[in-house]
Order: sequence, then structure tokens, then C-alpha cells
Amino acid sequence: MSERLSVFKTYKLYVGGKFPRSESGRVYEVTGSKDQDWLANAPLSSRKDARDAVVAARKAFGGWSGATAYNRGQVLYRVAEMLEGRRSQFTREVADAEGLSKAKAAALVDLTVDRWVWYAGWTDKIAQVVGGANPVAGPFFNLSTPEPTGVVAVLAPQESSLLGLVSVLAPVVATGNTAVVVASERSPLPALSLGEVLATSDVPGGVVNVLSGRTAEIAPTLASHMDVNAVDLTGAGAGTALATELEVAAADNLKRVLRPRTGEDFAATPGTERLTAFLETKTVWHTTGSLGASGSSY
Repeated sequence: MSERLSVFKTYKLYVGGKFPRSESGRVYEVTGSKDQDWLANAPLSSRKDARDAVVAARKAFGGWSGATAYNRGQVLYRVAEMLEGRRSQFTREVADAEGLSKAKAAALVDLTVDRWVWYAGWTDKIAQVVGGANPVAGPFFNLSTPEPTGVVAVLAPQESSLLGLVSVLAPVVATGNTAVVVASERSPLPALSLGEVLATSDVPGGVVNVLSGRTAEIAPTLASHMDVNAVDLTGAGAGTALATELEVAAADNLKRVLRPRTGEDFAATPGTERLTAFLETKTVWHTTGSLGASGSSY
């Protein structure tokens, strides 16, 4: 029997529900964290790729934010199902990306699946936690409800190629926002494969857009983009000159900014902070009405 040639995977961006190459035609070599062996060529995204991703995210925002919270939860749970089905692939990619043993990589993939399920369960509960009826003096109803901010640029963690990525992405989309993700520069392959999972998981095209390449090249375009409403700077690194530069750029249109933290443990049980980071509160007043001659009101 003759020896066959392996079929190498071509990794592509995930933008607007499609899988384009970078418009620049550029790629860069991705190597293993432990042995520095060549793994693949990843697309080297350009500023135009970033702008195209923002357009796709804005187009998808109305439908995604307008869906019921319960429906968003169902869609996110479907993502977890698909991740579970491709567990062996992601275990291999995470092991190569982070220089881990197969057992440790498998444990991180399991945590990643559980993290999706965790956020899927929060979609229809977060409004009860941060919203409510406010007591006021006078014949009024006063109701506060959380609403998604809009398009969020997410700089994925550099060291945690899958669990960290999902930990910063899932709360953004769970609360009705759409996202433009810049994958880990050194280890982008799990993020690009996640795009394939999202494409087959009922997530509408444009809700999540995944770019790979140089964080310092792509991030300034997103931070200064006037149609991006918020930015998570986790992947810029705490206390770096890049993080400071991006904060200044984000101030031009008053973006919400989530600053990077030092030594963040993505394996720890998450709280609700990331869920509420990109929510805005709408408060509505409404007069109460009379219930008849008795003068009572509701």
C-alpha cells in the first residue's frame, strides 16, 4: 500500500457567517508552543478585514438583540453541543497551541464546553438580577431593564487560546451584543476552528466575527471605529503601552472599555461581571391608572 499525503487544513477568517481569506492575501506561520514545529498558515488580517467585520456585526445586531433571551440561550447551548462533538480536534489544537499534554488540553476543552453551557443558562436570568421595579414617590411605575450595548470588539487572551477566548466572548453574545474577535496572535488556530463551530450552531452570520493576525495592527482600527460601541482589552495585556493607546482611541466616541487584568484565571468560576460589562440600563416611567370609582390604582 502506497503512503498517502496528509491533507493540511486551510484556516480562514470568519466574517459575516462566511470564511474569507484576508483581503490582503497575507498569511503568517503558526508554530507549536512547545517544539516550535510548523502547524499552519493563518490569515494575517488587515484593517479592511476589521472594518468588514464591524459592518457584519452591525448588520446582525438588530436581529440578535431582538431575539428572546430564551432563544439566545438555546443557540448558545447548541454551540456547546457542537464543541462537545469536536472535542478531539480542539484537544489536539489546544495541546499544540499551549504546549500541554493531551490530558491537560482535554480538561481545558471540557471547561470550555461547560463555560458555554454556563453562559447559555444566564441569557434569560441576567435581566432579573440587574433589572427590576424601582420604588418611587408618586403614582408611577418605574422599571429598569438591561439592554445590550451594541458591537463589541474583543481582544482575546494571548495565552489561553480556547478557554480564555470563550470566557471573554460568550458573555458578550449571551447578553445580545455582537462581537468582532481578534484571536490570540501566537495561538489563533483554536479560535479560527471555533468559527466553524459557530457557523453550524444556529448562530446568525455576523453575530461573531473572528479575525487572526497582529493584535497591534488590528486593534487600533477597532478601538477608533465609530461604529464599535465597546471594547474588551484583555488581549492587549495589563499595563502595556498598547492598552493605553487603545483606551485613548476608544474615548473618541465614548466606548465602554473593559480593561485587562493581571493574572486572570479563566479556569475559575466566572461571576456576572463580564455579563454586565456591556449592558446599559434603560429606565421607564409610566403613570398608574385608576381602577374605578373607589379611586384605587394599580
